[in-house]
Amino acid sequence: MGRFKLKKKDVYIDMTAMSDVTVLLLTFFMLTSTFIKPEPVKVNTPGSVSDIKIPEANVLTITVDKDGRVFLALDKKGDMMSTLDEMQEKYGQSFNNQEKRAFGLLTTFGVSVGQLKAFLALKPEDQTAFLKSPQCKGIPCDSTHNEFKDWVQSARNVNPDLRIAIKADSKVSYKVIKQVMNSLQDIKENRYNLITSLKKED
Repeated sequence: MGRFKLKKKDVYIDMTAMSDVTVLLLTFFMLTSTFIKPEPVKVNTPGSVSDIKIPEANVLTITVDKDGRVFLALDKKGDMMSTLDEMQEKYGQSFNNQEKRAFGLLTTFGVSVGQLKAFLALKPEDQTAFLKSPQCKGIPCDSTHNEFKDWVQSARNVNPDLRIAIKADSKVSYKVIKQVMNSLQDIKENRYNLITSLKKED
């Protein structure tokens, strides 16, 4: 007895609707997502149970790495360039428009004002390598030479709505953090946030 054979039929699925949905979702995520800026200096922040979020705009981030070097970052290009204008007047330096634009594009900086011209002349990848190297000493923040206070004061003059956030490595010396906090206190900046990693409460 012969088997009954089913005729094979081609299955056609219209994927037009699926493609449209995929493109719409992709466009949505591209337009609404915020990209994390690359950080040349990595720090392991201490743990905390606080879940207060730092605002995404108008933030001055003070980064202190495990070696005690101080770095600064502003989230707006315009604020960076205007702050540099104030600093060049204070320190008698002169930066051209190209150097100001290059400074405005920096995600983090950590050199003295005297070294800034040479730093801005480097390629972006060389800047990152320099910030990671032992040759980089960070922004001076000691009692004899404290450019850190001037940078923060200038940034505050440019944008009075700035929120200050300190992001320090968990292994950094308390003496360095105290120095940073004392410098902020000297210029009447007594309110700031400490960036920490969220840990589970026992």
